[in-house]
Amino acid sequence: MEIRATTDQDLPVFLDVVHTAFGRFTETPVDGGGLWWSAIEMDRGLLEFTADGRPVGSAAAYSFELTLPGGVIAPAAGVSAVGVLPSHRRQGVLSAMMRHQLLELRDRGESLAVLLASEAAIYQRFGYGPATETAHLTVPRHRAAFGHPRASATSAASATETRWGSIEVVEREGCGQILEEVYDRYRRAQPGALGRPHRWWTLGAGAPPVTPTPRYVAVHRDADGVPDGYASYSIDSGTLTVDETITSDDTVFAALARFALEHDLVTQVVLKHVPHDHPLRWQLADIRAAQVNPVGDWLWLRLLDIPRALTTRTWCMDGKLVLDVDDPFLGEHHRYLLTVQDGKADCVPTEREPDLSLDVSDLGSVYLGGTAPSTLVRAGHIRAHHEGAASLADAVFRVDRSPHCLHWF
Repeated sequence: MEIRATTDQDLPVFLDVVHTAFGRFTETPVDGGGLWWSAIEMDRGLLEFTADGRPVGSAAAYSFELTLPGGVIAPAAGVSAVGVLPSHRRQGVLSAMMRHQLLELRDRGESLAVLLASEAAIYQRFGYGPATETAHLTVPRHRAAFGHPRASATSAASATETRWGSIEVVEREGCGQILEEVYDRYRRAQPGALGRPHRWWTLGAGAPPVTPTPRYVAVHRDADGVPDGYASYSIDSGTLTVDETITSDDTVFAALARFALEHDLVTQVVLKHVPHDHPLRWQLADIRAAQVNPVGDWLWLRLLDIPRALTTRTWCMDGKLVLDVDDPFLGEHHRYLLTVQDGKADCVPTEREPDLSLDVSDLGSVYLGGTAPSTLVRAGHIRAHHEGAASLADAVFRVDRSPHCLHWF
């Protein structure tokens, strides 16, 4: 087998391999873009060939930015378009390609890689761990009334008038710049969120509302008329489906949700990609009105340079941990002393006795703070070497804001 980097000239072959791997047919290019593969960076793609020159495997990587705890923006390779022809599976093609890609990403100086896993068991063995979760909320319109916020000294009506600003409805094709600007502000404040490069919006790559697919967009503006949130939605057979609700302000989110839930000629509302710990359910008069449909894991993360990754994010609590990290896929094993002080970390090799022993995929799961180390200790994945080690790790890895990602790639 031969693995090599792709060029622009390889695009037709690359697309043929990945579409065949997933049992689909390559879409025909259309005016206005909107094809999921439009933003593929061919200088970061890989093709794997048999000895007689037949292409049988593909993989790509996008140049993303990932928001880490504390609002740190870090480069991250977004792994996608991974496929092996059905005729060549279980022959080591995928493992060889994943190992080649990981080492290449590390050689490029990248410390983090992320992906959306089609099958969990596949990518965990390559060192990726589920790092964020998301959920869909389904609310029947007749049960969608909001309750009165008990902590507020004012009535719900006056709070609406003073804090919620205004909402206008526009069509997707006329508000691309607004969407891009609002999303960019949101993702810089939301741990776990990925940046959407300008070329994605220009090319209409990915999923709605990045694509030019017809959608209505409810744009929220603050008291000064500045857009500070949006909800992209469509209506079909009485169901209003919100692709995504983007804002960093819980009050604005509630205003956009209320707009959707009070929409006429609708029997139910589906809010996609809501953080699993979002307060919206509690804001409804009937907490049982919103049916939570867990999508489960979304963003998977792998650490390529552990010391660099751990010293890049910020931390909420001082402490010291010795982490014994096993990376069986790359055949590596390292022990690190993580020292956190005043929100910053130092991470160096050590021979001290470990507090925790864990797989690199487990480290990927706890890195953004979305999974407590003690959860994985209880699951039998992480080994705590002494009483109190798991609690200390929980405290050190704790975050002020849960990670969440809704970008599709």
